[in-house]
Amino acid sequence: MQAARGASLNSSDQVDQVPARRRVDTRLVFAGIALLAYAADLGSKQWALASLADGDIPVLGDWFTFHLTFNPGAAFSTGTDFTILFTGLAMVAVVVVLWLSRRVGSTGWALALGLLLGGVGGNLTDRIVRQPEPFHGHVVDFLMLPNWPVFNVADMCINVAAGLIILQTFRGVALDGSRESQPES
Repeated sequence: MQAARGASLNSSDQVDQVPARRRVDTRLVFAGIALLAYAADLGSKQWALASLADGDIPVLGDWFTFHLTFNPGAAFSTGTDFTILFTGLAMVAVVVVLWLSRRVGSTGWALALGLLLGGVGGNLTDRIVRQPEPFHGHVVDFLMLPNWPVFNVADMCINVAAGLIILQTFRGVALDGSRESQPES
């Protein structure tokens, strides 16, 4: 006897529907986070270009300042002569994250990969469209802390994503949301 009109008597039918819904939900989380991170990065860079052209803006004294700079290299301004290489690596990273996102079944992984895609995409956009020339562009950085390289929103997204990826790995959560089985002692 069915409990409700159209409800299945077979309990396995419901189990099969839950992962499909979860997959859609996590893909939407991934896409939403990626778009939000990308838009926040591009918007903040446009603000920095418009507002910081005349000089720095101290936010918290010497501890936190908005300071406009252009970075041709990678993190900590390393490899400033290899801008084209970083552009190519960023393109590969975008493709890899998009490929991995097809299998995402965990909210934690969806957040991590979404932040990673948004951050890498934001800095890649700078490298493609900014001066001095396409694919050699310099990344706009504007967040300055003492004794730390100037960075941007994309850099924050990439670092938070790295932390979430490490956390998910230590928790034993696979990309599809399954968990590694614990060995019995």
